[in-house]
Amino acid sequence: MKHATHRDVVIIGGGIMGAAISYYCSKAGLDITVLEKKELASGTSSKCDGNILAIDKDPGFDSQMSLKSQQLVHQLSKELDLSFEYRNPGSILVCENDRELEAAQKWVQQQQNAGLDFRMLDRADLRNESRYFADDLYGGLECKTDSTVNPYMLTYSMFYSAQKNGAKIHTHTEVKNVYKDSANEFVIETTNGVFTANKVVNACGVWAPYIGEMLGVDIPIKPRKGQLIVASRQQPVGLRKVMEFGYLISKFGGERVVGPEMEKYGVALVFEPTESQNFLIGSSREFNGFDTKVSHEVTRNIAKRAVRFYPEMADMTVIRTYAGLRPWTEDHLPIVSHVDEVPGFYVAAGHEGDGISLAAITGKMIEEMISGKEPSIPIEPLRHDRFKERVKS
Repeated sequence: MKHATHRDVVIIGGGIMGAAISYYCSKAGLDITVLEKKELASGTSSKCDGNILAIDKDPGFDSQMSLKSQQLVHQLSKELDLSFEYRNPGSILVCENDRELEAAQKWVQQQQNAGLDFRMLDRADLRNESRYFADDLYGGLECKTDSTVNPYMLTYSMFYSAQKNGAKIHTHTEVKNVYKDSANEFVIETTNGVFTANKVVNACGVWAPYIGEMLGVDIPIKPRKGQLIVASRQQPVGLRKVMEFGYLISKFGGERVVGPEMEKYGVALVFEPTESQNFLIGSSREFNGFDTKVSHEVTRNIAKRAVRFYPEMADMTVIRTYAGLRPWTEDHLPIVSHVDEVPGFYVAAGHEGDGISLAAITGKMIEEMISGKEPSIPIEPLRHDRFKERVKS
């Protein structure tokens, strides 16, 4: 007789990845159970901004994956019952010197060649965008298709619809061990009973390596810390997402002309207005283990960087600051893959700062893998074993 808690597919992780996977899988009629150790969206999904961006993706596979995700989120805004503050204003990158402007022109050219809706902006465009920009900014670029959501609400909304489709969700259920039994089924020991399953999806973000370890699978993801400031908007500083072009350079590990402190903490301007009339300012990138304490030094550098681009922000009121962890992989692409050495085990993690952007397409891809359908996008670049191949060469 089957165990009372036997399930077809168990998803470990109740963040935005778990939500997207459970939504697309339950919609396709699969039997889904989600296990989350705390509350839904209590990890990285609640400590981030909510952008669905193509502007900061490498032209080619990266930006195509984002574009596909943008289209899916646009559909979700029509088909999910709970609204998640979806807006589609586009986003811009600003340049602060000749070198960046030159690099930006190449970037726009490559993106346009790949069929994306990008264009260059000059000084006058920036003036029209916001009169609060610093006078000496040269120009920038715009991506028309970029959209924004409330990541917390999007996570809840997908879980809400997944439950209506029959998915079962267990919060405060921490996975303590996973192994395969003699019948080749997964046995999942949790703080809330034992489950057995035919298939397991590891959607644990920065904690994905721990689940991997239980099954003897190496998952090369590291936590990369990022901080944000939430400030109140006394004036309409801007109506859409703005980043400095240097954000790209810092994301992909290039050299920028900034002070040693900015470099040390990977600080780059990110400005994002929220629907509640406040705005978020970031960002930083540092490897610091699982520490999520807010560093005042990093906050000071983020504020200083913001004032460089928006001088009048010096008078803004800070409401709060927080730090989150991004699941980083060395090639900046997530792992969305079946793990061949453990049949029935899937990984959907390692999206770094792009989890909100890529959640929808990730959920859809995992559903296609489990159902044996034709993939929406090529899955080769996201395979788990790509890191092993690198070691051999």
